Amino acid sequence: MHLPTLFVVLGACSALAAPVEQQTLAENGNAHQRVEDPYTPDYRDPYDKKVDSIGKKLNPLPWRNGDGATMMGPQNRARQRQNPDLVRPPSTDHGNMPNMRWSFTDSHIRIEEGGWTRQTTIRELPTSKELAGVNMRLENGVIRELHWHKEAEWAYVLEGKVRITALDTEGGSFVDDLEKGDLWYFPSGHPHSLQGLSPNGTEFLLIFDDGNFSEDSTFLLTDWVARTPKEVLAENFRVAPEVFKAIPEKEKYIFQGRDPGSIDGEIPKGPGYKKSKLRFTHKMLAQEPLNTTGGQVRITDSTNFALSKRVAAAHLDIQPGAIREMHWHPNADEWSYFIKGRARVTIFAAEGTARTFDYQAGDVGIVPRNMGHFIENLSDDEPVEVLEIFRAEKFQDFSLFQWLGETPKKMVVDHLFATDKKSGEKFLKAIADAESDPIRSHTDLDDDEKEEL
Repeated sequence: MHLPTLFVVLGACSALAAPVEQQTLAENGNAHQRVEDPYTPDYRDPYDKKVDSIGKKLNPLPWRNGDGATMMGPQNRARQRQNPDLVRPPSTDHGNMPNMRWSFTDSHIRIEEGGWTRQTTIRELPTSKELAGVNMRLENGVIRELHWHKEAEWAYVLEGKVRITALDTEGGSFVDDLEKGDLWYFPSGHPHSLQGLSPNGTEFLLIFDDGNFSEDSTFLLTDWVARTPKEVLAENFRVAPEVFKAIPEKEKYIFQGRDPGSIDGEIPKGPGYKKSKLRFTHKMLAQEPLNTTGGQVRITDSTNFALSKRVAAAHLDIQPGAIREMHWHPNADEWSYFIKGRARVTIFAAEGTARTFDYQAGDVGIVPRNMGHFIENLSDDEPVEVLEIFRAEKFQDFSLFQWLGETPKKMVVDHLFATDKKSGEKFLKAIADAESDPIRSHTDLDDDEKEEL
């Protein structure tokens, strides 16, 4: 499937915008290099072409098609390069929209023995209402202590290996070792633990089904025991109170533990042991991907990970120059986590309002349900890897391309091309095949189209 002719024409026309060669400083302040700089008063681009200011080492300035001015006051150039579409927004941006972007780099880090944790919740990003995220690192043998919480927990392993333990409501035990690209899911209230494995331990992304979640509000084993009279502990566990003389006086949270052995060797095999019938883990990256013209898509929800009733997700690999097509989600807000690359996203919020944001690795993006958007790879050399995560049982989206392709032709033309029959015919030809293509590759104009321009 090819990109709609309309999108192709726009992309090619923008490429033909009058180039202006400017001298810009390299990142390290070394020798000048000559590159095309769109942040100048003479540059013209009526089609709002993407700009990779980091890849091209450009300093974004508020010039657009002759309008604007230089910046005379202090500048945070690193921030400006990260967010070029805030410094010089596309001409299509309009109205007031709250911030939909946050970087984990700006989150407070809690440092513990052999690890750390940081979070992005509604306190850091007020538009993050349905989900909260935690980024956590555990060295080899380091334990995130036995605990539970009122929120459901979904997780994606970013690097390394980790062992998880859990208990189900029937008293069944579950233990599994996970690696990069694997998931786990713990329903609300289910007790569990995490431990870093292998020489380098692990790092992972945790997702909780409430934007108000706080990593500091979990129910911890050591904290509960420390807050319970020793006489009660003795009665509960049927041992002498003296047994609890050396218990921790406060929570341990993250701490160095002993290296675990094999799963079979570690599981208690007492008379009351039974294996859980639930599957708390899933290998997301091992799924057979949906191959599109511009990348790969893997979707994990309750249809292929039965336990995950509160969180659904898609893993996207968007190739250089490609775009996650224009779409929206009817059943939940989208909480995006960018693992690799650089991208721009324009969010359409109805009432004539739209705003563009730029993202890179480690950033979080929010798109409220039903708001139209796309994800465009800013780089012509590097892929974008991103997780789309939802507080939902199933992944759902609507494709603008597919919708128009399945709508009566006269209706489409009367909406968009009432005064331009020739363009309408080209557009209808482009959307004749309405088959889904969630990530679309860049397609060049053919010779006839170039000649027309």
